[in-house]
Formats: sequence, C-alpha cells, structure tokens
Amino acid sequence: MNRQSENFTTLLAKWPETASQEILNRKTDIPTLTILYERLSHDDEFAVGESNSIKNQKAMLESFAVKNDFPNIIHLTDDGVSGTRFDRPDFIKAMELVEAGCVSIFAVKDLSRFGRDHLRVGLYTERLRECGVRFIAVQDNVDTLQGEDDFTPFRNIINEWAARDASRKVKAVFKAKGMEGKPLNVHCLYGFKRDPQDKNRWLIDEPAAAIVRRIFQMTVDGMGPFQIAHRFADEKIERPSYYHGKQGRGNLKNTYDSENPYSWRGNSIAEILKKPEYKGCLANFKTFKTSYKDKNRKPNPKEAWELFEGAVPQIVDTETWELAQKLRTTKRRTDSLGEANPLTGLMFCADCGQKMWNHRIPDPKPQKHANGRMYKRAPVDFYDCSTFKRNEARYVSKCSRHYIMTRVVRELVLDSISQVSRFVKYNEEDFVRLVREESQIQQEATAKAWKKQLAKNEKRIAELDNIIRLLFEDKAKGALTEKRFEVLSSGYETEQETLERQCAELREEIERYVADSVRVDKFVELVSRYKDFTELTPQMLNEFIEKIVVYEADKSTGERHQDVDIHLSFIGKFKVPQEHDGLTDAEREAQAALEEKRAKQRIANRKCYAKNRSKAAREKQAGKTAPVQKEITA
Repeated sequence: MNRQSENFTTLLAKWPETASQEILNRKTDIPTLTILYERLSHDDEFAVGESNSIKNQKAMLESFAVKNDFPNIIHLTDDGVSGTRFDRPDFIKAMELVEAGCVSIFAVKDLSRFGRDHLRVGLYTERLRECGVRFIAVQDNVDTLQGEDDFTPFRNIINEWAARDASRKVKAVFKAKGMEGKPLNVHCLYGFKRDPQDKNRWLIDEPAAAIVRRIFQMTVDGMGPFQIAHRFADEKIERPSYYHGKQGRGNLKNTYDSENPYSWRGNSIAEILKKPEYKGCLANFKTFKTSYKDKNRKPNPKEAWELFEGAVPQIVDTETWELAQKLRTTKRRTDSLGEANPLTGLMFCADCGQKMWNHRIPDPKPQKHANGRMYKRAPVDFYDCSTFKRNEARYVSKCSRHYIMTRVVRELVLDSISQVSRFVKYNEEDFVRLVREESQIQQEATAKAWKKQLAKNEKRIAELDNIIRLLFEDKAKGALTEKRFEVLSSGYETEQETLERQCAELREEIERYVADSVRVDKFVELVSRYKDFTELTPQMLNEFIEKIVVYEADKSTGERHQDVDIHLSFIGKFKVPQEHDGLTDAEREAQAALEEKRAKQRIANRKCYAKNRSKAAREKQAGKTAPVQKEITA
C-alpha cells in the first residue's frame, strides 16, 4: 500500500465528516483505488463460523490483490450487517467513491459478501460496469474484465435464498424462545437489569424502579406525562437513555446525549406507563417484520401479543397499573389555574352514557348591573352532558343538559366515601357480608341470562348445520340453482359465524364471572390507608371512585332534585344500611315520603308527555300547526 493510499485511508477514517463533495473537490489528488470490501452478518457468523470471518476475508482478498499487482489497496468493512440491507456504512462509502470516479477495481470474497438481494445486487454491479469499475468475486470466479458470466444471476438468487433460509431459522428460534415466556428485548426496560447468571432473566434495578413507581403514583395523583417530565427535570433526575448509556446499556448506549442528562420528555413518560412488564406481565411479539429484507419493525396489534404473567418481577402493583391506564384514556386540559379538574373522566351522563364536559372560568369578567353599577360574577365550575353540548351548537336536540356544579359533586363524593369508610372501619364483617351477598345476586342473575342466551345460540347453530347440509343435498339433486344456492348458503354461513362469535364471547364472560371473586379485601385495604380526611384530593378520587353517574334534575315538586350514583372502586354502588347512615327516624320517614312523591310525579309527567305526543301526531295528520307543549324531562 503506497503513501497516497495511506493518506486516503486516513481521509476515509473521518467519514462521514468528510462529505462526498470534498471527495469530488479533491478528485485530482486522489489515486485510482482498489477497494477490497468485506462483510459479515451475525447470521453468516452463526451459519459458517470462522471461515467467513472479517479477518479471513481481508487476508484472502489482500493476498489476491498483491498477487495480481492491484494498485492503491484500501479495505472497507461492514461487520455485523445483513446482506439484505444496502444502507451499510462502508458500502455507501465505496459506492460514493465509485460515483466520484476514484475506483478502478472493486473486489469481494464472493457475491454473497456484496449482497443477498439478487435484484439490487444486479443493479449495483451494473452501476459498477457503467462507471468503468472492474468487479471481482474471487471464490465465484467472477471478473468483469473476462466478460459476462451467465451463472452470476443464478448465484445471486441462491445467495438470496440462503439469506431467506437463515432468516427463517432465526425467526423460528426467537418464536420458540418467546413462547417459552423469555424476554425477546435486546435490552431491558428502564427499571430492570439482566441477571448476570442468566441472560433470559430480569431483575429489578432498584434506583430506576423507584422512579417508575413515582411515575405511576404521580399519574394516579392526577399529573400528566409532561407535568411529570418537567418535575423530574427540575429535580435533576437522570433520564432513562442517559442512565442506561453511562452504564453501557440500552439501545442508545453509543449515541445518547451526555450533555443533557435531565431532559425528560413527556412521550418517554407515556411509553413507560403503557408497558405491562411493570405489573409483572411480559409481552412478547409486540412488533413484526413483513419481510426479512425490512429494516424497520412494525407494531403488532395487541391481540397478537403473547402475555406471560409473572415472567418478570413486578415493580408496580396491578391495581395501580390498571388505574393508570384508565386515567390515561381521558384528556385533562388545564385552564388559567394551571391544573385540570380531577373529576374529569369520572363523570358520566345517566341517559346517553357519554362522558360529561367540565366548564370552568375561575375569574369571570365583571358585569354591568341594571342600575349601572359593575358587579363581579361568581366563578364558573360545572359539568354538563357532552352529547347535549356537542349537538346544541348545531341546533340538534339530543339528550339533555344534566347540569351539575363541581362543588356539589365533590361534596357528595366526600360524603359517600366518608360514610362507607366509617361503616367499614367499625363494621367490617357486616360490610364484607353485604357486598358479597349483593355481588352474588348480581352474578347469579347475569350468569343465568347469559347461559340462557348461550343455549339458544348453540341450538340455532345446530339448526343451521342441518339446514346447510340439506341445501347441499338439494343442490346435488338439482332442486336448487347455483345462484340460489350461493345466496342461501352465504346468508346462513354469515349468521352461523356471528352466532359462534357471540357464543365465544358469552363463554368468556361466564368464565370470568365465575372465576372473579369479589375484591372486598382490596377496598378494605384502601380504606385502611386513609385514616382521617376532611377534603378530597385527586389521589383519593382516582383510587376510590370508579365512575359518577349523573341524572337529569327533577323540578316537578317545586324544588330541584338530582340523583347522582357514585360507583366505588372494587365494590361498585354501595348503600350504607339505614342503621348506620346517621339519620333519625323522622328524617328517614320524611325522605321516604319525598321520594314517593317524586316517583308519582315522574309517572304523571310521563303520562302527560305521552298525551301531548298523541295530540301532536293527530294535529299533524289533520294538517294543523298547533304549538306542542314543551317536553317535561323525567
């Protein structure tokens, strides 16, 4: 190797700092080069071992080049890169030199080292010919100086088959490993580390795991991913890529930004919250490739994941993880107070079942009174039905307002939690008995209805089997035309598929109901964590409340009355027994009388509404346009 070649090798070492344009600018100073190109992928190394190693390729090619007096030899090497890819760093360097007119000879050990995609190998070798470069594959006896080799295309196809076969073998190994419940991740997730004694076993990395627990707890407390990221940045907590990178671990161990160790991102927090591994459930096959030639993997639908409970250590308890997933489904927009309403996502309309929207103006603009004086309005903070509000602007009447003030909801929730918690603390045995009895009644009623529907579906499926069999017999006898047979059989088969799908869902629900025990102990444990409380915090709301169902207000008795159902976590809607509700007998009697009066009034409203509907229909039929009495909301 002469001095010019050595200088150019030094220039190549700076790549990609040395751009293609600089090569073109220095073209007159660059000698005509002989490129000896070596490549080895992990699959090749596994398949053929040392015989195809980079060291052996270099020795063989250099010996061949010296023997044939090739000028200005340089080596370009891609180690650990698949031949199905052509974005290999040193291969790109080589082709840029070819395009710059700096190369006279391009030599490889064999065609498979050049690439394993017969179409693209053909394109690149043709480009070498167009640029006047002599291409040599030593072991395949390919030398373009000696003319075209008719067997070269077939060798390229065989090389591609070898790559496809190696890919299938590797895929089969990974499939078997994944189905055994072993992690397929190249690197452990943040919060875990590999067992030094067993690379397929993960251990908890306690410093990082503590941060993961904080992320989930802060989410339960009502904070969003970007708020958590800002908090961690202020507290100077190392971000995951920096934490792993400084220990020589992780996907970015060689490229992480060491200048910004605390620059957390909200997206990183959101990704951590999604991982089922943190609750001890390993998820394999989350990504896939459509072809072994693909560089990037694509996300698999969750239905295609393989989940293995207990395959990795648990960092966060299951209830906290599930609660975090529930909270992440609701967008909480901040207002001028800089915080979102913690009730958002828990409020539901009783009539349409949709979530309710929060409207909040902490400091409304002053208004002018009729007497000319300015007065300050009270802060606005209420919820109403999203279906009603969404259609109101389009002058479409759907559902109704279901207006309720946030202050009222908070009072009701605090009172409900206080009553139930007090009852649990002093009457735990009675509480457990009542909840289990109520759950058993609901479970038996639901399971009975589902079993009845399942039996009905199975009977119909058997009938359809018989009908389809008879159709085939009629077609064979010539009693049915081909067109008629296709129409009938298609309809029956569609109905049968639908019923079979429903049966599978019903069996799954019945099994889940039978296997699911009442989680009373979880609620008792939750109550024990809160000894005394006088105000409602976001954490309490998220932990205690499953949902809040709001009914339309009733003003038929002359006063505004609105029912609100509060469903508690683990136990659902629970009513404290009368002897423990804190009311006197007189108060209970008055309350019962008022409820009876309201019930009668609601019945009267419905009758009145039905009468008005009938009258309006008759007038419309007669061509009249008499005004219709406004609907009374029950």
